[in-house]
Amino acid sequence: MSETTIRKKAFYQAMTEAVAQEMERDDDVFVIGEDVGAMGGVFQSTLGLHARFGSERVMDTPISETGIMGVALGAAAEGLRPIAELMFVDFMAVCFDQIMNEIAKTHYMSGGAVKLPLVITASTGGGFSDAGQHSQTLHGLFAHVPGLKVVAPSNPHDAKGLMTTAIRDNNPVVYMFHKALMGLPIMGFVDAEIDSNVPEESYAIPFGEARIVREGSDVTIVGFSQTVAKAVVAARQLEEQGIDAEIIDPRTLVPFDTDALVKSVSKTGRLLVVDEDYLNYGMTGEITALVAERLDSITLKSPVRRLGIPGVSIPYSRPLEYAAIPQPDHIVDAVTDMMNLTVA
Repeated sequence: MSETTIRKKAFYQAMTEAVAQEMERDDDVFVIGEDVGAMGGVFQSTLGLHARFGSERVMDTPISETGIMGVALGAAAEGLRPIAELMFVDFMAVCFDQIMNEIAKTHYMSGGAVKLPLVITASTGGGFSDAGQHSQTLHGLFAHVPGLKVVAPSNPHDAKGLMTTAIRDNNPVVYMFHKALMGLPIMGFVDAEIDSNVPEESYAIPFGEARIVREGSDVTIVGFSQTVAKAVVAARQLEEQGIDAEIIDPRTLVPFDTDALVKSVSKTGRLLVVDEDYLNYGMTGEITALVAERLDSITLKSPVRRLGIPGVSIPYSRPLEYAAIPQPDHIVDAVTDMMNLTVA
């Protein structure tokens, strides 16, 4: 395929293509989870894999999140490369002991003797009136645990490249995909400027390398997963007001590209962090701290701002859910306020 050829794929198609190519390349790779087989996953995240590779490598399980994680842990310790899917990231709570105390720590507690090359995937995000137990993102929860790498792609191109890297990594990786980005007809918010050009050949995107989605000079906006797309929409509206926003997509929360963040904020002098996770003790606070530790107050032209879920569960009510989850108009309002403020 020529470098100029555009090959459009939906997010779920890019994900499954990466998994299929790695399963073809490495017989140790297999998929396990609820409804990942003939159904192809509730969000089509494993569509077509069962027909292609059979039930020995794409295995449906009982409704037992702890069992799924236990099988993945044991298989990885024996040298296989499992991809373990939980339907919703909220369900990680059921098996968090397996993840936090076993999967994340085994390599460390074995003195490096035991490697755990496994990928945990799960859907994230609200916007569908699924209420408090099916609408979280929980980015910060997993980023907080040593021993886990954390991935949150915002577009199909990165979904494929980061999945390839995750499968090949010898460490446990939590790979979170937002339901509204999957490209399914009945769901979602998919923005035309988010990169859906997906090369046919296999490719890997290194962890810890942020992507500059849009260059700008007035304010740096950092987003994750779906908030990247929302930031793009907001940036168009801000441009009409004469405000030039730079958008950074970290792509991986762990490892995090601190250099790209500091370089951008040093240029713009303003930072807005937008996450669909809870504000309390989350990634927005961590990124704010990174900037505070590396830049003096003279560099900042206005106080750092954060947008995220306030200290409440995700509401079922659609209007309340809209108010709780950061939206493009919330980003526009925050940036406009920042442009009108000056650090004393």
